[in-house]
Order: sequence, then structure tokens, then C-alpha cells
Amino acid sequence: MSADRGAAAAVSVICVNFNGGALLVDCVRAVLASKLSVQVIVADNGSDDGSVAALRAALGSDARLAVVEHGANLGFARANNAVLPRATGEFLLFLNPDCLVAPETLGQVREAMGQWPHAGMAGCLIRNPDGSEQHGCRRRTPTPFPAFGRAFGLDRLFRGRGGYAAVDMSGEPLPAAPVEVEAISGAFMFVRRSALEAVGPLDEGYFLHCEDLDWCLRFRRAGFGVLFVPGAVVTHFQGSASAGRPLRVEWHKHRGMLRYFRKFFLRDYPLPLAWLVAVGVWLRFAGVAARVLFKRLVRP
Repeated sequence: MSADRGAAAAVSVICVNFNGGALLVDCVRAVLASKLSVQVIVADNGSDDGSVAALRAALGSDARLAVVEHGANLGFARANNAVLPRATGEFLLFLNPDCLVAPETLGQVREAMGQWPHAGMAGCLIRNPDGSEQHGCRRRTPTPFPAFGRAFGLDRLFRGRGGYAAVDMSGEPLPAAPVEVEAISGAFMFVRRSALEAVGPLDEGYFLHCEDLDWCLRFRRAGFGVLFVPGAVVTHFQGSASAGRPLRVEWHKHRGMLRYFRKFFLRDYPLPLAWLVAVGVWLRFAGVAARVLFKRLVRP
């Protein structure tokens, strides 16, 4: 289904690419095969792996595709926000370039959004390549108490006690129909344009990770629902673009956690707990960094 460049599409799909490799072409090709009319905008953050050239060679003649090269790594939020003025659709899909959608996926999510008019954004069932549900696909808002438990490895001890509920919901039974959740994954965020305009764009204070949790909470506080659509499926080859920079990714992830907690919860919790959470976050980063460095040392 073709459309003139710049013509309004049902869904504007924005992919932020940073060394996405061959998966970028596969991702965009799958989106262009959607049963809905689409506009695809690839925002490249200074890739040097040839992925942009490969995309242009494979799909550059398709009028529905636009490639915007930022020339530097702006981070996820800023790169998305920079191309928002180009998006023409009533709905916008923020999609990771290592995700593969099915031809019916976008239509299924849009139909669910039509049935839930107060929903501002929706996610779908995100599967790992082996078919299992990916962690973070549907989750609860991570407040300091469960974050403290997770950081110090106490989440299993707390589970089922004192009203504690795990942030990640992937171990729970899948619902039979779309349901509201507190947060979805940033790998696939299907957003109603009118809700985005009311809430505002992604917070550019996050470089990578946690900006999706921030957005979900802002949407909910503004009165918009966050929907999980279990019948729509995406396969996510998680971490394919960041495999060569694990320490840098983990640094930004943990830095994002602290920004998220300071922004939304610092005033609602005792200062000692806030300090414990901060210590826990950085201890967790230290543990992850130690494992990464150890693997590098023992690697043949």
C-alpha cells in the first residue's frame, strides 16, 4: 500500500537507529508490509556500521520511508523528539529498530485504541526470538520500595508480603483481551497524537532507558490510560545494537533510574529510603560492571 511522501498515513512509525545492522532493514521492511497505511521515519544517531546505507539501498525508493541523519548520538528521547514535526499520522508508533512486526500488528493495536478512547498509548505482546514473553513488556510502576528490594536481591523475599507486587508482569498469566497496565516497554509505544500533544514529548533528560517509564507515568497522571494488547505480537531482538557497548548502556540505564526516582518520588518517601535506593542502584551498577569486565578478561 503506497502513499505519496508527506501524505497523512494511519500510523507514523519512528525508529531511532544506532548501529542497528541488518535488523534495521528487516524492521522497516516488516513495517512497510503492514496492512495499515504507514509513514516510516528512521532517525539515525550517527551510525557507522553501514546500516543506513543498507537501508537506502534496499528500501530507499519507497516514498513512505524518510531517513533523517542526526550526525551524532543524541540519545533515544531527543532523537525521537527531533523528528516529531515530520510525523503526519493520527497515531505514532515509537519502534525499536530490532523489532519485527507482523502485517496485522499495527491494525490490531489501532483497533484496541479505538475501543478504549481514553487510552493515550498502547503496547503489545513483545516476544523474545525463542517465543517467550520479554521482561518489561507489561509492568507496574517501579516505586522506591520494590526498586530497593530488586537492587539488593530481596524481591523474592518480599513477594506476596505486605502488598508487594513485582514490577515485571511477564510471569503472570496473559489477559484474554486488552487491559490497562501501569507501564509498557519503550521498544513498542503506540501513541495517540492528541494525547501526546496534551502530555508533551519524551523527557530529553534521559539519554537511554527509563524515558518510557517516565512517559507512561506522565500519561497516566494526565488522565490517559496505558493499554496492553496481548493479541498483537512483536518479536524483539533485544540488545542487538548495544551489544558492543554494555558498560555505556548500563551506565545510562542506572543514571536513568535515579532521574526517574528523583523526578517522581523523592518528595513522597523518607530521605533515608531515597538514599538507600540510590546506593542500591549504584551497587547494582557496580555488580553489572564487574560481571562485564570479568567476561572480557576471560574471553578467549
